[in-house]
Amino acid sequence: MQVAFLLNGKAVHATVTDPTTTLLNWLREDRRLTGTKEGCNEGDCGACSVMVTDGDGTRTLNACILFLPQLQGKAVRTIEGISGPGGQMHPVQDAMVAHHGSQCGFCTPGFVVSMAVAHLNGQTDHDTRLAGNLCRCTGYAAIVRAAKAAAAVPVPDWMRADHEALRDPQVFSVKAPAAAATRSPATAVAPAGADDLATWYEAHPNATLIAGATDVGLWVTKELRSPMLVAFLNRCADLCGIEIDRDRIRIGAMTTLTEVGAAMADLHPDFAEMIRRYGSTQVRNAATIGGNIANGSPIGDSPPALIALGASLHLRKGDARRALPLEDFFVEYRRQDRRPGEFIEAVTIPRQPDRLKCYKLSKRFDQDIAAVCGGFNVTLDEGRVAAVRIAFGGMAGVPKRADTVEAALMDRPWDERHVRSAMACLGEDFAPISDMRASADYRLAAARNMLMRYFLEDQGARTRVTEVKP
Repeated sequence: MQVAFLLNGKAVHATVTDPTTTLLNWLREDRRLTGTKEGCNEGDCGACSVMVTDGDGTRTLNACILFLPQLQGKAVRTIEGISGPGGQMHPVQDAMVAHHGSQCGFCTPGFVVSMAVAHLNGQTDHDTRLAGNLCRCTGYAAIVRAAKAAAAVPVPDWMRADHEALRDPQVFSVKAPAAAATRSPATAVAPAGADDLATWYEAHPNATLIAGATDVGLWVTKELRSPMLVAFLNRCADLCGIEIDRDRIRIGAMTTLTEVGAAMADLHPDFAEMIRRYGSTQVRNAATIGGNIANGSPIGDSPPALIALGASLHLRKGDARRALPLEDFFVEYRRQDRRPGEFIEAVTIPRQPDRLKCYKLSKRFDQDIAAVCGGFNVTLDEGRVAAVRIAFGGMAGVPKRADTVEAALMDRPWDERHVRSAMACLGEDFAPISDMRASADYRLAAARNMLMRYFLEDQGARTRVTEVKP
């Protein structure tokens, strides 16, 4: 498989014999660009952060779980490409020196790349941008001070060069093979669009589909699995994007969590805030809404909110399409209502007044897996519950609605007495397990309290750790 992209401003044409070769390993072993570090090797620490530019802009990604075929037609800059062509230091590099932002230095390349991307994009929410970069010795205060100091300095000209270079048709002179033109025993294909994918996947239903690779990447780096037949979906532009009209919000399966969060900020801001806690900036820039659903994890962050909003899932197999309520897609642990050769095309959300609240309980506030995640959506009519949808993750083998709790609230006055009565019903809907994240009793207690929290917030109380001050 041939892959063409820009690396630190120069065209690269790479022959990929193993399609699950990570960019990190290729950089360090093939190109000897060892400034990009291997820390956790699972997209958690940010030591491997790289800058990736394409037609949608520039973003940070984790090289440790980014496969080479995903880079076709893009531009990559490693820490070695952040400084200028004559060796000039980037403003964030200058600031890191001036503010003593490095001690052992292992994490520093990743921090500098993340800071340089934020600087290029004019993003000054430094705590969010750096939440996916971990430092164990310097501490974050000096690094954040450096980021703030660099923010006022103009963006160097060389940092905009990749946007211009990508207009050169030579960068795209080597194309990844289209799926319809490829036959077994090929190890990897790159469908040109949803039609191409549908034809190929129907004929190869046991293949692995790779969207953002934030999950499949860990199969390779942690479980040492090598999928034998894969389809990279990064060329399926018709599976990307968000369409908003008067009746619905349609989100393409390949839309990243970063894009979903931005779209939800005005429509359902609590959903957007919950997405901000999904992984890190690097992970959200790669992870897709379709992948987060298709993964089928009982602790996936987006399904409880989407179920509470009454979302529908749109599936395709060949030329056949069907839609179903999202909650019906999850059958049991790691098993979904998805037929062989069928893939997710999109998810749609009915337009509605915003009554959604999302609560994620985890040991760390940022970049952690939920012990319990709840989505609450209660509509009132003259003080009574006119409609209610409540869903939880982490409480069963699948994301699941709280049917008995909903029934206990429906058509009743929206007051503390009836809310407490509904809280007592939660054990009829869920029998959670105990594991390393939480005990079963704790999960039940937390889920009950989330319902009370929703009620209290609806009454104007402040309950959030980011709002309540001592």
